[in-house]
Amino acid sequence: MRTEDISKLCEAVPPDLTKLIRKYPKIFPDDLPAGLPPSQPEDHRIDLEPGAQPTVQRQFRLSQPELEELQQQLDYLLTKGFIRPSTSPYAAPIMFTPKKDGGFCMCIDYRALNRITIKSRYPIPRADDLLDQLRGAKFFSKINLRGGYHQIRVAADDCHKTAFRSRYGSYEYLVMPFGLTNAPSTFQMTMNGVFHELLDKCVIIYLDDILIYSRSREQHLKDLDAVFTLLHKNRLITKGSKCDFLKQELEFLGHVVSTEGVKIDPKKIKTIQEWKPSTNLKELQSFLGFVNYVRRFIPNMAGLSAPLTDRLKDHDCFWWGEKQQAAFDQLKIALTSPPVLRISDTDRPYEVVTDASDIAIGAVLLQDFDDGLQPVAYESRKLQGAEKNYTVHDKEMLAIVHAFKTWRCYLTGADVTVQTDHKSLQYLRAQPNLNPRQIRWLDFLESNFHYTITYKRGANNIADALTRPTVHTAAILVAQTNPLLTGLFTHGYKIDPFFRSPIHQQHTTATRPYFYKRGTSRIWWPNMADDVRKYVSSCAACQIMKSSHQRAAGLLQPLDPPGRPWQQVTMDYVTGLPAGPSRNDAILVVVDRLTKMAHFIACQQTIIAEQTARLFLTNVIRLHRLPSAIISDRDPKFTSNFWRHLWDQFGTKLQFSSAYHPQTDGQTERVNQTMEQLIHTTCTDPSTWEQSLPLLEFAYNNATSATTNQSPFFLNYGQDPVVPSTPTID
Repeated sequence: MRTEDISKLCEAVPPDLTKLIRKYPKIFPDDLPAGLPPSQPEDHRIDLEPGAQPTVQRQFRLSQPELEELQQQLDYLLTKGFIRPSTSPYAAPIMFTPKKDGGFCMCIDYRALNRITIKSRYPIPRADDLLDQLRGAKFFSKINLRGGYHQIRVAADDCHKTAFRSRYGSYEYLVMPFGLTNAPSTFQMTMNGVFHELLDKCVIIYLDDILIYSRSREQHLKDLDAVFTLLHKNRLITKGSKCDFLKQELEFLGHVVSTEGVKIDPKKIKTIQEWKPSTNLKELQSFLGFVNYVRRFIPNMAGLSAPLTDRLKDHDCFWWGEKQQAAFDQLKIALTSPPVLRISDTDRPYEVVTDASDIAIGAVLLQDFDDGLQPVAYESRKLQGAEKNYTVHDKEMLAIVHAFKTWRCYLTGADVTVQTDHKSLQYLRAQPNLNPRQIRWLDFLESNFHYTITYKRGANNIADALTRPTVHTAAILVAQTNPLLTGLFTHGYKIDPFFRSPIHQQHTTATRPYFYKRGTSRIWWPNMADDVRKYVSSCAACQIMKSSHQRAAGLLQPLDPPGRPWQQVTMDYVTGLPAGPSRNDAILVVVDRLTKMAHFIACQQTIIAEQTARLFLTNVIRLHRLPSAIISDRDPKFTSNFWRHLWDQFGTKLQFSSAYHPQTDGQTERVNQTMEQLIHTTCTDPSTWEQSLPLLEFAYNNATSATTNQSPFFLNYGQDPVVPSTPTID
């Protein structure tokens, strides 16, 4: 290395490291030295499958700039002694790929040779395994080898297999080229052999990247000296411009390691943020592959990406809809400010928090550090096949088993506390009559781990976010109000006798039954609640038609709330009504699961699936949006091939209530009950129900929901409708 180059490197490091660098000038040259590198026990070999014949591929045509680059590359490699002219029967073509600086990178297309090469099984280390070794480290240095593969020889009797041909002749490599299938394994084996005595003590290695880590500055300098000694002994050359020394934070394998832990490299976050929506299957696979690399940083990765991974199943037609765009955006948001993950400390106990939903299971691995409980890793995956039909108990138990399998390397031999929001799992060991699957899972846990299961309510369980989609409140247009002005209006209503006697009108008008909660926002009088209660209790129609709302124990299972209005809907039929002039004798009831808004659509009981789809298009999709899920009972119309195929094409998921138990869909059942009461109480002539249906729908949507404490109309449109007895100001 030239003196000025060593001086430039030394300017960027502290004085005590400068002396160390000058002690080993031969490992910091400005270029690879001419001649072959020293022979290693791991010289690269190319073992072929029995009976394999030499591979010959035609040349690719090159542009004039590429030909000029080819001449320069060949001259450089010949001068260094890395290649030689060849008469080998093998022949691979040359291609060029553009560099970021506008230049060209020469590549040899060894795909045909790789197909007949016996694959090496030498392991390339996992990034997470390497990063786990950094626990407790305070100082880091990174060394990058210059020319990487070119510092390893090809075995003498295998050189002819690397032959490539060009316009200027055929050549073969004497050093290991890029593009050979077993080259990474050979390189990793060489590096592990060179640094064997330091591996996982102060050094981790991934191919040509060497990371040195230490708990103190003094120890770090000693560790660097030991690394430099081995590099010098084995005549390995580094690239000084890509080395970092004595850092407390640096980039390694797409992550940033520091004294605090591990986080995603900001450059990767920027790449994600600038990623465009996919236009084909290949682009989607590329995006998911990129995101999957950092999945341990993303809570509920499986749940968030589910609409995207579902698209991978459809190879015939690529579809990018609203659900896919929403999932794409949520993943990008999740990666905008990812957490810093602590490096696990084997001397501390672990806490595993798990959760399960209808589509995914998830977990977070925690440890109690000096600054409190901190995440070590996140894990989640989609439920597959029959797993979606598991009971809630089994889904929650599966989440625990999956977490222990994933983090077995951490949890074996450690004290583990499992936190779940499913209370019965707390008594798992004492539960009788376990099914075979549960017995198998319990045996796996009992025979491999020391664990205790504790219960924590879902509202306080941090893992609830691992599987539950973020619930975004519906976008509502709300007028800003002046408290003083509002008070004046309220006082005016209170003292005006005109507003003190509207009970009968409000209660009997078809557009305003069950008016008290909504009415109190517009009218008031002293003891209003008592008066309304007495009036309703003496209303004959109310007492006759009011039904019990006591919930049957253990039957109604609430579903996770959707994120937007009309994203999920429920559907059902009310049948057995008297036929009117249009011969309609049934009502199709469609309810939005978030805002509770409903549409009552008159139809005939004999309606078929195609006609139902047309009514749904006209009365729901046209006015709102295409839903992502439709929940219904198992009516033949909803289970027909036509109905399933139609919604599969739109990417809408169909969910069915339990067989012989329609109460599973409690929302639609409740709306049906309310609508039937409205018909009976407002239609004196039963045959006129169809004429009253639009007003009944309006009345229902303007009534306050006990679930949301707002009317469906208000939640959808951001304002209350103008109705009889509502004052208006010109």
